[in-house]
Amino acid sequence: MDNRITIEVAQDGNIEQCRELCNELMAFQKANAQLRPELFDAMNFDTRMKRSYERALASQVLVAKEDGVPVGYAFSTIDDISQSRHAYPDWAPRAEQGAYLGFYPDWDDLPDKAGCLNNLYIRDGYRHLGLGSKLFGMAMDWLDGFRDADVVFIFVSNGNEAALNFYLSRGFAFSHDVFGGFIQATYRRRT
Repeated sequence: MDNRITIEVAQDGNIEQCRELCNELMAFQKANAQLRPELFDAMNFDTRMKRSYERALASQVLVAKEDGVPVGYAFSTIDDISQSRHAYPDWAPRAEQGAYLGFYPDWDDLPDKAGCLNNLYIRDGYRHLGLGSKLFGMAMDWLDGFRDADVVFIFVSNGNEAALNFYLSRGFAFSHDVFGGFIQATYRRRT
């Protein structure tokens, strides 16, 4: 990793510094989506990252910077999923009648709390420096610190095969299609 790049933990709720990067991520996901790209029009920093940050039981935002300018970030949460297992965000496509295709699988042993790596994004021009692996590792270390959340989910937008393969190569397994394949869910259980 380039020695001009630093990684900081956002303190005191200072997530606004990720606004531009988060909006770039949503545009990147829309550009690569093969299924319903128009749904990304309703997704941005305020509707996705800020809302998730405010609702989480615990959260961590790692910000990679070059000369003080954000160039990447990782956003992770610990969430109480006992009440939101069957929730549909406003932007989500509706399931076929009788079929539930939401965020979480219908496992009998699905815990009440789960970790989630919500966003991992590196600005173009900074990819292939090992920054994604570094942010991923730091996020996983933080998530692994929560003993009562023994499963971590990562939700990958359709069309982002590089991200899906990145997570699968790091010990995550495919769980299920979310919202009819709009998102692919991966998971890892604590061993």
